[in-house]
Amino acid sequence: MGSRTESTSGRRDEPLGEVARDLTRDVSLLVRQEVQLAKAEMAEKGRIAAPGVGMIGGATVAALLAGGALTAAAILALAIFLPEWLAALIVGAVLAVAAYVLVQQGKERVAEAGAPVPEQTIETVKEDVEWAKTRASSARN
Repeated sequence: MGSRTESTSGRRDEPLGEVARDLTRDVSLLVRQEVQLAKAEMAEKGRIAAPGVGMIGGATVAALLAGGALTAAAILALAIFLPEWLAALIVGAVLAVAAYVLVQQGKERVAEAGAPVPEQTIETVKEDVEWAKTRASSARN
């Protein structure tokens, strides 16, 4: 009962239980390999991005220091014509509005980008699912 026989089409006819077991084993192996591929893909993306992230961090610190100096200069310039407290209030309000606009635009951009996902792996998983479906349907026929 568990023996394989050669069919007229040249392929082996296997018992359904054996086909199911083989398919389960193959799909399990495939899923493990796809997970490994996804991990490798994400690690590669992280390795490439890491130096850039460090540079952006350094630039952020420099920009904050420059922003503080420029803010002080703007307040001192306005203080020539206005009381100091009013000059500081005006500069602070302008900076608050600018920050709000930047945050709103940044949120929109992040939402457009979506989550970082291993795109290549997702495509190969879709192909693998189609392959498994094809194999399962041909095993039934």
